[in-house]
Amino acid sequence: MDTLFNSPTSMAKRPCPFSSSSTTTPSSSIPSRQPNMNHQVDNLLQTFLGLTDSPSLSIDLSFERLLDSFPSDADQSLLIDRALKLGSILLEAGKRSARKRSSRHNSLTWALPPDLTIKVFSLLDMQSLSYAAATCSMFHKCAMDPLCYTNIDLTTVVPKVNNAVVSTMIQRAGKALQSLKLGIVPGPTVSPGSCQPLVYTIRNSVDVSNFSWNDKKTRQGKESSILTRSCLNPLSGDGGAAGTLLRSLHLYNIERMDNTSLCVALSACPSLLDLEIVGLHVELRQTLVSVSTNCPLVERLFFESSKTGRDESLKSTTCVDLVNNCPNLISLALRGFKLHDCKVRILVKGFRKLKYLDFSTSYSITGNFLRNLGGSTGGNLLEVLILRDCMHLKEVEVARLLTEVLAGDFKSLRYLDVSNREGLASEGDWYHRCYSSRY
Repeated sequence: MDTLFNSPTSMAKRPCPFSSSSTTTPSSSIPSRQPNMNHQVDNLLQTFLGLTDSPSLSIDLSFERLLDSFPSDADQSLLIDRALKLGSILLEAGKRSARKRSSRHNSLTWALPPDLTIKVFSLLDMQSLSYAAATCSMFHKCAMDPLCYTNIDLTTVVPKVNNAVVSTMIQRAGKALQSLKLGIVPGPTVSPGSCQPLVYTIRNSVDVSNFSWNDKKTRQGKESSILTRSCLNPLSGDGGAAGTLLRSLHLYNIERMDNTSLCVALSACPSLLDLEIVGLHVELRQTLVSVSTNCPLVERLFFESSKTGRDESLKSTTCVDLVNNCPNLISLALRGFKLHDCKVRILVKGFRKLKYLDFSTSYSITGNFLRNLGGSTGGNLLEVLILRDCMHLKEVEVARLLTEVLAGDFKSLRYLDVSNREGLASEGDWYHRCYSSRY
């Protein structure tokens, strides 16, 4: 038994060229030997790396012969572990050196410093920014900066953006997010006040060649390319960090959006100045209540109905609350809703800073709300007034308006649009007119 404990190993250990001798080396001689040792390691590593030019089979056979020279299973396992560890160390060293060389190369070929690069990237659209991020490690690092996502525009002509893309972009922006645009915008995009509606329908789109609305259903194992009601959830996530400083929110034709989801999103955006809603299946009254409650700083409100003429939910109390809670409103557009003159007058007279007004394709408006408006406190700052295709707009009311304009009541008015496909309503026919949206 003693013989087993005291017998030498079955294989004599090979001397290590870098091991210290049995004689203790004075500590004073270590610094003088260190450069020589580093030189030896450098030469050995250079020789070792030169083996990469040798056939892989030759290296494999050489390693097998070395492995066979160790009859002990434990020694062979140790040798394999050391080979794997050395390979891993060399791999990481190679990657690290490659990154350093790439950084030096990029700094020479790309003259802009990181801060200016981020500024340039912040001016790109989201698709171009993604392409830039995939170019090199330096661009990727710059493209991940929150400032690049200050203004996120993910609007498309056909459905191809899903909730995951929106969430990723908003998370990258964080508190830097100031502007967010989502949904489907019919091309070409038109400015508010034009005769072409912004509401999207599959029938009038020319860019949906192979798209079917059946594809909107999320299939198992397949990512949907359609935005759903939860697409705005990231705004209220993480304590509402992303929505805190959001200034502009534009939502276009997101068919699956509902009032509850929109109201939750607006509750996370107390700093909102610009809100544009087009083609969403949300109620006018509930939306205005949410704006009144959560967005006291709003200056521009553009709301176009997805179901022209069928939403008559607006109440007088809602109008009063909106006027009282959002006193900074400068631009107001409510297009395609069934509005009555008494409620419209509350809005127009109540907003003391109102300069832009658009009630295009609004049912029930006769123009009565315009009487004695130009000389009053509210309405005297109007610069743009658009009442396009209001089927019940009376000819007599328009004539009275023009008389007041000539008299100097609307001193700031610069643009007036009362055009109508059916012609202005006269006393004898305006109750029997029928609006057509075929043209």
